[in-house]
Amino acid sequence: MAEEKMEVGIGFITEVDRYLFNNGKHYEIYEKLGAHPWTYQEEEGMYFAVWAPHAIQIGVVGDFNGWNPDLNPMTCLAKSGLWEAFIPNLGAGALYKYAITTETGKLLFKADPYAFEAEYRPQTASVTTDLSGFVWNDKKWMEKRKKQDPMDGPVSIYEVHIGSWRKKNREEKDGFYTYVEAAHELSEYIIEMGYTHVELLGIAEHPYDGSWGYQVTGYFAPTSRYGTPKEFMYFIDYMHQKGIGVILDWVPAHFPKDAHGLSDFDGKPCYQYADPGKGEHPDWGTKVFDYSKYEVDNFLIANALYWVEKYHVDGLRVDAVASMLYLDYGRADGEWIPNKNGGNENLEAIEFFKHLNSVVKKRGDNAMIIAEESTAWPKVTDSPEHGGLGFTSKWNMGWMHDFLEYMKLDPYFRKYNHHKMTFGLTYFTSEKYILVLSHDEVVHLKSSMIEKMPGLLEDKFSNLKVGYTFMLGHPGKKLLFMGQDFGQFHEWDEKVALDWHLADEPLGEELKNYVKDLLHLYQEYPALYEKDYDWEGFSWINANDNEHSIFSFIRYSADKKNNLLFVLNFTPVERKDYRAGVPKKGSYQLVFDETHGLYESGKKANTVLSEEIKWDGQNNSISCPLKPYGVAVYHFKG
Repeated sequence: MAEEKMEVGIGFITEVDRYLFNNGKHYEIYEKLGAHPWTYQEEEGMYFAVWAPHAIQIGVVGDFNGWNPDLNPMTCLAKSGLWEAFIPNLGAGALYKYAITTETGKLLFKADPYAFEAEYRPQTASVTTDLSGFVWNDKKWMEKRKKQDPMDGPVSIYEVHIGSWRKKNREEKDGFYTYVEAAHELSEYIIEMGYTHVELLGIAEHPYDGSWGYQVTGYFAPTSRYGTPKEFMYFIDYMHQKGIGVILDWVPAHFPKDAHGLSDFDGKPCYQYADPGKGEHPDWGTKVFDYSKYEVDNFLIANALYWVEKYHVDGLRVDAVASMLYLDYGRADGEWIPNKNGGNENLEAIEFFKHLNSVVKKRGDNAMIIAEESTAWPKVTDSPEHGGLGFTSKWNMGWMHDFLEYMKLDPYFRKYNHHKMTFGLTYFTSEKYILVLSHDEVVHLKSSMIEKMPGLLEDKFSNLKVGYTFMLGHPGKKLLFMGQDFGQFHEWDEKVALDWHLADEPLGEELKNYVKDLLHLYQEYPALYEKDYDWEGFSWINANDNEHSIFSFIRYSADKKNNLLFVLNFTPVERKDYRAGVPKKGSYQLVFDETHGLYESGKKANTVLSEEIKWDGQNNSISCPLKPYGVAVYHFKG
């Protein structure tokens, strides 16, 4: 590090700030590092601060000084690795970088890790920004969120990539919708369909469209592809006013090697592990964050809180959790370093997750932290006090894999694979799960959801309908990627918009309306979400009818007074005389089927009376005729 020229600094960053940051507990460090409007010695200007512990010299460069490293030098603060500078008469909207002289004398031009805004790609400069002054109108939403655990209510997530959801007929900015335009049109669609939340891919600034936002260079900057930071605030505020939650994909696992980014930030490994056995992902060609450094942990935890507190987001879906937990993830023998106990667990990442989730739980007013964790790591959603990682919920990747493998089969062979659909019900209480059919399942030659289905065209749509109904009835919150609710045929491509004309064609419109009815059924009946992680909320009627490939089960409401019976036929064979056992004598009202979708509320003509015929281990049963790929959902009182 350069010779320290000052002990106290100019007063923006205090000794307490430095102490907390160097110990990993300055949860608002983004209010100090980066670029901030400030008045110093009666002059208005912009204050800059950056962490670069190995730097010899740093200058702030930009369009205001001809990108000259010598005109606005920074000063190193004592024993902290922090550098600062104040530039008078500089306001919002200026382009800037840090010109960092390394220990070898090399000059690096780096974007600001804490920048609130970034230049439109392919340009890579940071942009000075004033985030103050936005007027939020979502007080009602935020107060409601604070009072209610999201895992106790309905959560049906619409996963969206703004850049390819729709496109405008215009040349500027690649035809992208702005945050403001997307807020209005997207909210209308979400409300119409009945989703409760939207999850956005690729919001933090990233240089390459093809990474979908999973290789981040600007962790504190909403991508300029769709507008400004305050326009993104508008997006979230507008969604909240419409009763829609907002979840962001978040990537604390790795970052790219782009020259302007975090890689070897000050000439040495700064944000990444120094040893390539820990510091690089060989499969992805990216760098791994060094979770042993307090300052790196602080960067990430403060970033999570930044989105939750500064932007009011309702959740962060943490990408690639397994890659963080396992030292040998994607590495062959000899390419990884065991931990101090000789194991393959990344003990530092484990502690990072516990710290992150504890802090967000304490401060986040019920904001969700969702793990995309693809292994059987135990207690992902249990509290750190009980040996868990503390996540709010976890993507159920095992269910997703089994479900898709089953649905791809010719119906004739499904009877030999019946267990693929029942296995998820043996462990659904072990974590707080979200059932996902995400973007990862409809790219890279995996086919869209409709194209995964067997049979001729109409068979494909019928298969998908009964499959989605099973997903809705299965315990766990729900997520579906855009385009899969109306039968998008081609795989998702981030470069082009969805084929929205398909939603107006007969089969696509029918599927869209069917999914809409499913989502409204979900919100109308608390039995489908109140006891998602409790055996009191679910019971099989018949899990073993593999010969007919029919599944029947019950979802119970918390008070056991408003329950739903599902009977689902996964073959094209009609079962006119099918019978299902029921747990009690009485009437069973058909509220949903494959022909009508959701029946009108209160309609009684479709009521079936039970008979004292023992069936499926029950003393009573009902006649339940099923059409090919037939669906029957009955409501009954406790």
